[in-house]
Amino acid sequence: MKANPSPDLIKVLWDAGVTHYDVASIGEVRLVSATLPEATLCFMHPVKAEEVIAEAYFTHGVRTFSLDSLDELEKIRSATKGATDLNLLVRIKVSSDHSKLSLSTKFGASDDELEQLMFETRQTADAMGLCFHVGSQAMSPAAYAEAMERVRDAIVRTAVTIDIIDVGGGFPSAYPGMEPPALEQYFQVIHDKFEDLPVSYSAELWCEPGRALCAEYSSVVVRVEKRRGQDLYINDGAYGALFDAAHIGWRYPVRLLRAEDSEAAVEDFAFYGPTCDDLDHMVGPFVLPGDVRAGDYIEVGMLGAYGCAMRTAFNGFGVEESVVVSDEPMASLYGFTTEQDSGSNVVRL
Repeated sequence: MKANPSPDLIKVLWDAGVTHYDVASIGEVRLVSATLPEATLCFMHPVKAEEVIAEAYFTHGVRTFSLDSLDELEKIRSATKGATDLNLLVRIKVSSDHSKLSLSTKFGASDDELEQLMFETRQTADAMGLCFHVGSQAMSPAAYAEAMERVRDAIVRTAVTIDIIDVGGGFPSAYPGMEPPALEQYFQVIHDKFEDLPVSYSAELWCEPGRALCAEYSSVVVRVEKRRGQDLYINDGAYGALFDAAHIGWRYPVRLLRAEDSEAAVEDFAFYGPTCDDLDHMVGPFVLPGDVRAGDYIEVGMLGAYGCAMRTAFNGFGVEESVVVSDEPMASLYGFTTEQDSGSNVVRL
């Protein structure tokens, strides 16, 4: 849910057979519960308020929680009134060296607490697991190979019986300048490492593929309000769907939308968003025909992951209209061809 909290999207996933949803806040718990009452929710944020845990458990039927400390384990015990039907997953620290965005410093059990935490969690849980996150947009399957070695070391060191291995997220999508290997290579590495783990014979293998499931789901169509040299002033930006393009330099595929195709040679452009802030700047480069001008529309693709999730209404901007279209995504790791239907994309105007 973190990557895209769209009720329309989670309905699409449900219709495609996805029945379990990773939630990180009580807001996401409530949203999925209201939209898909039969869905199974897994509360995978390692730090939660006690009242939030209680609502998730008693009101929304959540039975799966992650944790990375003894304090969090005690909160879960207290909030669920000593429940005996819990799936509890201990999050361990792993490297984010192979990923474009690190998720290695904020969460994860410390080495000096891990052994005791695993022992005590085993005493509390009906089913116990280990989980990790290699970071967002992992560009090599080696990220998972190395993380699974950390998992193996933890199991061997503690000799605790493990029922669930959750390899988290990090599965990549294709963007300009970021063309990762095929997803099948990631899956093969994970399965090979899982088969080699000393876990319960009936242990389950889980994952939380946010970006990989939804990056191709939507585009944003923006209008050029002004051109100044190679800078295009557009009506979305750093405080809207293009947060990542501005703040971490993410590049997205773009194309000019006109009734007639441009015959001009392509050039590199940067974008300025609609707010009054200099920070509302996306350096790109974004490759477009050299005759792009005010009044033109541009499709910015691959914004299904974190595009709608990061939007604000800062400075009064943010009005939109959603239109459902059926076409192929502007990039894909799923092997679509021009003869195949990739499903529906949402184009935001």
